[in-house]
Amino acid sequence: MEKRTRVLNAMNKREVDHVPVGFWFHFSGEEAAGDACVQAHLKYYRETDLDFVKIMCDSYFPYPLPEIRTAEDWKTLKPLTAGDSFIREQVERAKAIVGEIGSDRCVFYNVFAPFSSLRFGAEAVGVSDEGVMAHLKENRNAVMHALDVIAQSNALLAELLITEAGCDGIYYCVQGGEHDRFSPEEYKRVISPSDLYVLEHANRFSENNILHMCGWAGAKNRLSLWKDYPAKVVNWAVHVEEVSLEEGRYLFGGRTALGGFETFWDGKVQRGVLYHGSKEELQAYTRELILNHGKTGLMLGGDCTIDAKLDWERLRWIVEAARSL
Repeated sequence: MEKRTRVLNAMNKREVDHVPVGFWFHFSGEEAAGDACVQAHLKYYRETDLDFVKIMCDSYFPYPLPEIRTAEDWKTLKPLTAGDSFIREQVERAKAIVGEIGSDRCVFYNVFAPFSSLRFGAEAVGVSDEGVMAHLKENRNAVMHALDVIAQSNALLAELLITEAGCDGIYYCVQGGEHDRFSPEEYKRVISPSDLYVLEHANRFSENNILHMCGWAGAKNRLSLWKDYPAKVVNWAVHVEEVSLEEGRYLFGGRTALGGFETFWDGKVQRGVLYHGSKEELQAYTRELILNHGKTGLMLGGDCTIDAKLDWERLRWIVEAARSL
């Protein structure tokens, strides 16, 4: 079975010959932008023989913001156009990668939910995460206006990634669901509308989109906030949230699950069998995930991005084990 067929079958809960495998990481330095970024992605995916490609949006985390000094300033935001460099350059990156490898493998592009884009952009103009939350408290409508504007821009990005660049779908990252940030009611009122605007727009152009519920920095989330978000595949931090692949199958209504491997690293500490297990241990763990869950409706991957320093040979061990069943 070809990789594209294998992944699309897994996403749609059809029969597969082997469970597909995919991992990704952040590219840095010269490899974070331009043609060097394209070539770095191609080298990584070809040498690891992973089943699908997830393109990172490195160099485009911060949404382009004007000067933000007061809560009222969020009202000045306007949507980006298709020709804006923030959108155009990401589409061109994806198009170049799809052109080289898309006939062999499904390709997905990382798109952040508006609240994440807003926070990354705010940090770039000197407004901390605490400052964003203070602005929300001071003038919620102004910040919600900004979320609506960013949602329009990110939705356009998702559309063009699929229709122009040729991506099979987006890998949509939602954040902000930590237990101490919003109450469930606040999140659904303030954040969910912009989350859903982008995801539902992407679903108009591809039915094969992936929802990533990010357990960034090891913080637990209220997964129930996102359990009904409309995506074909769900990816959550199994080890951060302490919700196994089997448990997640019930929480998320039987949708295809992506994950199973702990990927935590903070520049000093790496945790989990992915980093520390022997070949025998890592392959035994891989086979156990498949046997416990079953081959239908499963894609193996990580809680989040892996440490870029990981030896790629360890990923080839996982691919080998997955293809042994």
